[in-house]
Amino acid sequence: MSVTVQDVINRLTEPAGRLESTVDRVVAGSSDAMVHGIAVTFAASFSVLQRAVQAGANLVITHEGIFYSHHEDGVDGMQASSVHQDKIDLIQSGNLTIYRFHDAPHRYVPDMITQGLVQALDWEPYIDRYLPTAALVALPEGLTVQEIAEDIKRKLNLPYLRYVGNRGGICSRIGITVGYRGGGAHAVPLCVNERLDLLIAGEGPEWETPEYIGDAAAQGRNPSMILLGHAASEEPGMACAAKLLRELFPQIPVHYIPPVPLIQVI
Repeated sequence: MSVTVQDVINRLTEPAGRLESTVDRVVAGSSDAMVHGIAVTFAASFSVLQRAVQAGANLVITHEGIFYSHHEDGVDGMQASSVHQDKIDLIQSGNLTIYRFHDAPHRYVPDMITQGLVQALDWEPYIDRYLPTAALVALPEGLTVQEIAEDIKRKLNLPYLRYVGNRGGICSRIGITVGYRGGGAHAVPLCVNERLDLLIAGEGPEWETPEYIGDAAAQGRNPSMILLGHAASEEPGMACAAKLLRELFPQIPVHYIPPVPLIQVI
């Protein structure tokens, strides 16, 4: 049976319900296109799109935007950039349809992107509860920030992590926030209200939550903070989306294509 892009969208977004305001939409191609291969990724970078074409996919499902702006309205003057034009040319020559799948997975219960990170860390048995924008974990035995960081690096295949606080601090009550939910307005109340020993976050302004954590450490208090980076915190959730698509459409090849890490350490 033939499957259109819209068929895939309908199945993916059904658990989220109707969203009044969303960035989720077809940003290139057509919702009427017949699907013969799906590529799922955190960010549809140029190299990811090349690999999608090589894999034979004509539908790319991406969590983040393709033109360097959350709302996909681009950056002023972007049309004059050869980088922008080459990406458009690749999309068109590859006959790709690209669907932005950002808000819907965050509306799943629990949040698919958060749950994906929890699963990748093998911490589902220790979940205390899921909040709409975070997960709370209670480890049966306390571990140091250093021990937890080494475990995270191994499980997520990360070369490095950043942290704030007490490297030797013992942690058992942990909060997990993905993406850009490490900002002060969200993360600081979470630390306070849930009496966290450790906050694991994607990213956020460095002068907000890290400053609070630094002040707490200077006073001899908890919590500490580990910063994964935005992509590292959300890629496991998009791998879950690929797994779901394989279950929903077993007749269609589904490829999870992780982006090449962009930010390196000198």
